[in-house]
Amino acid sequence: MSRTHSANIDIAAALAEAQELYRARNPKSLAQHEQACAALPGGNTRSAIFVDPFPLTMAKGEGAHLWDLDGHEYVDFLSEFTAGLFGHSHPAIRRAIDEALDGGWNLGAQGVAEARFARTICDRFPSIELVRFTNSGTEANLMAVAAARALTGRNKILVFAGGYHGGVFYFRGKGSAVNAPFEFLLAEYNDIDGTRALVAPHRGDLAAILIEPMLGGSGCIPASREFLADLRALASETGAVLIFDEVMTSRLAPGGLQEVHGIRPDMTTLGKYVGGGMSFGAFGGKADIMEWFDPRRADGFQHAGTFNNNVLTMNAGHVGLTEIYTPERAVALNRFGDGLRERLNAIVRRRGLAMQFTGVGSMIGVHMTSLPIRSAADAAKGDAALLDLFYFDLIARGVWFAKRGMMALSIALDEADANKLLAAVEEFAETRASLFPALKVLDQNATVLP
Repeated sequence: MSRTHSANIDIAAALAEAQELYRARNPKSLAQHEQACAALPGGNTRSAIFVDPFPLTMAKGEGAHLWDLDGHEYVDFLSEFTAGLFGHSHPAIRRAIDEALDGGWNLGAQGVAEARFARTICDRFPSIELVRFTNSGTEANLMAVAAARALTGRNKILVFAGGYHGGVFYFRGKGSAVNAPFEFLLAEYNDIDGTRALVAPHRGDLAAILIEPMLGGSGCIPASREFLADLRALASETGAVLIFDEVMTSRLAPGGLQEVHGIRPDMTTLGKYVGGGMSFGAFGGKADIMEWFDPRRADGFQHAGTFNNNVLTMNAGHVGLTEIYTPERAVALNRFGDGLRERLNAIVRRRGLAMQFTGVGSMIGVHMTSLPIRSAADAAKGDAALLDLFYFDLIARGVWFAKRGMMALSIALDEADANKLLAAVEEFAETRASLFPALKVLDQNATVLP
């Protein structure tokens, strides 16, 4: 029997044992899942949070902590896939919501708060000269892409393998059968030459370039500055609309990753935390693009949405950006995240494990490989079974994050919480070291912004 085959058997046995412990510890979550299956397909209404053999059901959140139905407490290192940046009970967010409710809701009219919130967003993200609100990042990306197609009279949209721009723009793995029915060109992330070669035959029909400045759902893989700059040049050369999906990455600097790189897109989409933890999305950009949504224009684009200006989001989002996640706080949180990532990588480097933590600032991805990661294809080379084992081991130790290995920090976390994560990873590295292949870990700087 080969060493690799033997290791695979050992990993499978360890994973089966960890899953059995998970079942034994969480009978109420299992019962809740079985009950949910009677009304929801698979007991689920968000594919990203499903876990096999069954997902945990959370009963309460406070600060940076969660409690499940079986009474287990977790430090929340997922923060609602970046949307929960403020934690679960920030008093200023609660005050903003209470004040909104005091004035009534579902008004069926414009309110004062929406213009104030819009001004705040335009001031925070200079590439957004005018903005429109939606209810999710998915809607924001759909509207941005639809606008680009209408403005250019073209059909093709350049996207990137591993990208996730919402429920109808899913380009991870084999993609999705329910993606929006647009004509997509699927390029490799961080591959300038390959991208240009793919686009070359379609330059006259390229409507938009849609990209996350860091792949979020595929493992927190940063785009290089060179790659993003070349996409800016390609859009200008072809007349396509460059759209930065900063639904997740806008949290990584006061003005998002576009500020970090000094690259100005034609349009930007936002979502997640920007709405103060409420349902939210936005798309905005150059005035000459966004003015097409002016209802005073006879030839303007239609864009409706009952809850686009809902009072909860308009109030909570404004308070979140102006009183809580100020530019100074953004810098501090992301500095904390960079330091935590380095400490995590130091643990696996010290033990010589084929494992690494990628990302920028307050977003972290976990990968079971020592090879450099610049694309989703690189990330896919990691050991999936070891990643599953890492998930179940850390859940058992009270650390909450996404099963695919994604973490996002909230401002509610403190140094004690960080130490708990570090201790859990240290224990995983110690107890599971024998399951890793004998590989030397490469320089982790390969995955950091150049």
